[in-house]
Amino acid sequence: MPNPKRRHSVRRTSNRRAHDALSGVGLSECPSCHEKKLPHRACPHCGTYKGRAVLDVKEQK
Repeated sequence: MPNPKRRHSVRRTSNRRAHDALSGVGLSECPSCHEKKLPHRACPHCGTYKGRAVLDVKEQK
């Protein structure tokens, strides 16, 4: 198995890792309560999905 002749420089390593950063989560707005939520999922704040109530949400004090 061949081994590397010499180590990679810091610049070369950094250039290779330049595209490894994570992107933010894509959030959408709930049409009924206007809170941020994940797309294609029921709203955790009001419990609606596509205009219908699908979750029972308890009121917070």
